Amino acid sequence: MGSKLSVNNHRADIIGLTYIYPVLSRRAGGLSIGINFNTNNTCNWRCVYCQVHNLTIGAAPSIDFALLATELRLLLDDVLHGDFYDRFEVDEDKRVIKDIAIAGNGEPTTLKDFARAVGLIGQIATEAGVFPTSDYILITNGSLLHLPRVQDGLRVLNDYHGQIWFKFDSATEAGRTLINNASQSCQAAVENLLIASQLCQTKLQTCLFDFAGRGFPDTEKQAYLAVLKQLKDHCNVRRIMLYTIARPSAQPEAEQLAKLPVEVLEGFAGEVRKLGFEVSVSI
Repeated sequence: MGSKLSVNNHRADIIGLTYIYPVLSRRAGGLSIGINFNTNNTCNWRCVYCQVHNLTIGAAPSIDFALLATELRLLLDDVLHGDFYDRFEVDEDKRVIKDIAIAGNGEPTTLKDFARAVGLIGQIATEAGVFPTSDYILITNGSLLHLPRVQDGLRVLNDYHGQIWFKFDSATEAGRTLINNASQSCQAAVENLLIASQLCQTKLQTCLFDFAGRGFPDTEKQAYLAVLKQLKDHCNVRRIMLYTIARPSAQPEAEQLAKLPVEVLEGFAGEVRKLGFEVSVSI
């Protein structure tokens, strides 16, 4: 028996598989089939809002491609032809595969055989009839997109009409250090974003939240808007997803984090729209 799927539960072990897990995505508005390459709970960043327990700094381990293929076929068949939706008490209006998302418990592009894995997932989903109706998404912090092996994977993703959701939580060096524990500079992130947008459809995803009672500082707001003005003239990224925290953090800073009010998110979204970007807001 399953348990009720919830937007508040994105655990990668919810159905007992190694690489594949189902989630109800508040941003996608339906069922998302998650792919987890980072089965060892490693990432090259440590975002303070990350819900992964026992997160460590590192890279994804080598993948068992045969097991990945078996698990993906198994879950897709269960969703498409079995009683998956009933077992997991999915509401009628959510009973559709909105996307297959490479995300998981760490940065997926740390996988050495990234391009091969992207191609295998695309092939299986196409054979099952999921693609091209459903979206194919890579959720990434973008830190490794300058590497040729990662760019090979982005080209494969583009072959399946996929899209990149590029994490960009702060446009200041202090903010990136505080929020993401990332050593990569903001300028390097922007350069990688330009690379991504040239290889595949790309959106920005930005998590905004109250950290230690500071709210949404004006310095952060103005720096973010300044980067968007720069991108507007040099990049074809036009869609931005703003959201706030929905699931409990598993990081030491958890008690210092709080949602931002919807009016703050909507107010900032309005400022971004004035620059010519399409903005969605999730709370």
